[in-house]
Amino acid sequence: MTEPRIPTIDLRPWLDGDAEARAALALTVDQALRTAGFLLVTGHGVEPELRARIRAAARDFFLLPPEAKRRYEARVGGRGWLGPGAEANAYAEGTETPPDLKESLTFATHEPYEDPVVNAEWYAPNVWPAEIPALRPLCEEYLARMAGLEKELLSLLGYALGLEPDFFSRHMDRPTYGFNINWYPGTEVVGEPEPGQFRIGPHTDFGTVTILDRQAGKGGLQVYTDPAEGGAGWEDAPYDPAAFTINIGDLMARWTGDRWRSGRHRVLPPPADAPGEELMSLVYFGECTPGTLVESVPAPVGRVAYPPVDSHVYLREKLNSITVE
Repeated sequence: MTEPRIPTIDLRPWLDGDAEARAALALTVDQALRTAGFLLVTGHGVEPELRARIRAAARDFFLLPPEAKRRYEARVGGRGWLGPGAEANAYAEGTETPPDLKESLTFATHEPYEDPVVNAEWYAPNVWPAEIPALRPLCEEYLARMAGLEKELLSLLGYALGLEPDFFSRHMDRPTYGFNINWYPGTEVVGEPEPGQFRIGPHTDFGTVTILDRQAGKGGLQVYTDPAEGGAGWEDAPYDPAAFTINIGDLMARWTGDRWRSGRHRVLPPPADAPGEELMSLVYFGECTPGTLVESVPAPVGRVAYPPVDSHVYLREKLNSITVE
């Protein structure tokens, strides 16, 4: 994919650069999010060793016998193990596809919330596999780093719109973030893909900002840009092992009045010429504090004035839409 559509930006000028460097960075961010809805971000300060250790511990879990993993089974939006057949992300677009070819470990924020109803729905305890004791401290360290990075990114996004830097970030004091470790094994585990079946089907994410640490592969991430607007359709996403892949979701697109595009993407099935390919992604889904009222930024910044929505009512509807019953 060409650089102008999905650029790589260095976050360090945002953190400690001068006004000119920040303005140039903001312009690049705004342009990228108006076209593909994706960025690659370096200069984030999250060590590759931490990510590698999480993958190693998670792989130990995914290689457990199915009966051991079933003790941690969860539904979409819950905490625990999402086994084969649990999700079909293309459902969110109204497309009937076979279930996604993946397994996931899914965790989320767990700090108690003062409203008992909200607490019960969004702040349940995480479920940590007893067989893999190393996983919990690694993930908790990673999630703390992601929360800090998310706030910096959201501050940059507010600035890139010409708004105050805390325009988005002030709504993240008690975020209901989610975290998926997605395992994409080869055909010896998942079998031959059915027609129209993907590791993750075509979709857009639902919330504000997604921070993805991915691995490159033939059956990896693809991003869609609209040919009618000069895009190339489906293309392999650019890859930099030092970078996080950042995309905005439906709620953020709505918040910006469709100035920014919710990044449409998919993960290809295991490739026929490399059926044993195995990949793993670490996916952090940034979300707001419960009860955040999302109102579209007015013109001339925004393009469409959507009715205000409660961020978490909106999110729950989206999560329900991709659950395979």
